[in-house]
Formats: sequence, structure tokens, C-alpha cells
Amino acid sequence: MTTEIRHIVFDIGKVLIHYDPHIPFSRIIPDETERNWFFANVCTHDWNIEQDRGRTWEEAEALLIGEHPERKEQIRAFRKHWHEMVSHAYLDSVAIMEGLIEDGHDVTMLTNFASDTFREAQEMYPFLKRPRGVTVSGDVRLIKPDLAIYTTHTESFGLEPSATVFIDDSLANVEGAKAAGWQALHFTGADKLKADLAGLGIRAAA
Repeated sequence: MTTEIRHIVFDIGKVLIHYDPHIPFSRIIPDETERNWFFANVCTHDWNIEQDRGRTWEEAEALLIGEHPERKEQIRAFRKHWHEMVSHAYLDSVAIMEGLIEDGHDVTMLTNFASDTFREAQEMYPFLKRPRGVTVSGDVRLIKPDLAIYTTHTESFGLEPSATVFIDDSLANVEGAKAAGWQALHFTGADKLKADLAGLGIRAAA
């Protein structure tokens, strides 16, 4: 029998807000082939995730500029134009989260995010200040799906793992939450999220 859910934990990127580095870089590097090469070989996912783990942008930029000095301005453009990458909120998902908070549910957030850009995102999207709290990977220097970040969140906010449900767009992060003893939902859209929550006995009014 499934444990009653008492804690709801939201991921942020691609669940509550959009994220796409191609938005500014379609202007900075207009040629699609070159742009794809740049993301595959210079400002890669693996490079960016280290900022989510707590590495400073200054250190990250210096590392790449040392390897690709001819790409210096494009490398620096990643942080400079980061705000364009988070171009809009997913209003239907946000409405679900805010409705859960207003209905008295315990809502927190757990996100892979650089510390400074997360605070920038909170100013752009004030609803990110509404949950009871947030674990930001860049602050704790741990990233999903490492088991330790789920444990850190559990301990920080006094959650009972089996009574916690996590909502994330990444299957790897969903599996990480399950490995930590949480229940977890793979986010693919607001309508499915409402149905999945209803299956756990949680009514989402949005």
C-alpha cells in the first residue's frame, strides 16, 4: 500500500520554467551546425553541470578560454546572456504548484542550478519564492541524481522519504529520488502531472 503523501517536491528547470541555451546562441552563433558543435565541444552539458555543482563562472570561463581562446567572447556570452535561456514560465505547472501551496500542502523545491543564476531566476519569477524552501545544488555542492542531495533535502526540511513525492522532467533524477526512498513522478506536462497527483490522492485544482 502506498504511503500517504505529506511532502511535495518540485524540480524547477523544464517543470516550472523553460530552459534552452539555443535561444541567445541562435543570435550569437547563427549557423546551426557551428552552434551545435559549440555546445558539443565547448560549452557542453558536462561543463555547465559543474556550475550547478558549485564551480564559479569565473573558474569555468577561464578553463574553457584556456582551451579555446578564439572562442572567448562566445564562452563569456553563456553567463552574460543566461537570463535569455530561461525565457518563460510554464504557467499551467506553476498554477498547480501554487494551488497545492494554497491548499495547505507542504511544498519545497530541489534543483540542479548554479547559486547565482538561481537567485536571478527568483527575481525574474517570484513564484520561486513561494514554496517553504529550496535545495539548490550550487549551494550544497551536490547534484541530482546523487543520493546525497536527496538525503540533504530530506534532512534540511524534515521530510519522511516514503511520504514525499518528487516531480522532475529527468528520468535519471526520478530514479535517484526512488533510490532515496521517495515516491517520484516523471514530468511530461501539466495535465499528466494532475492525473499522476490524483493517483496519489492529491487534488490539484489548477
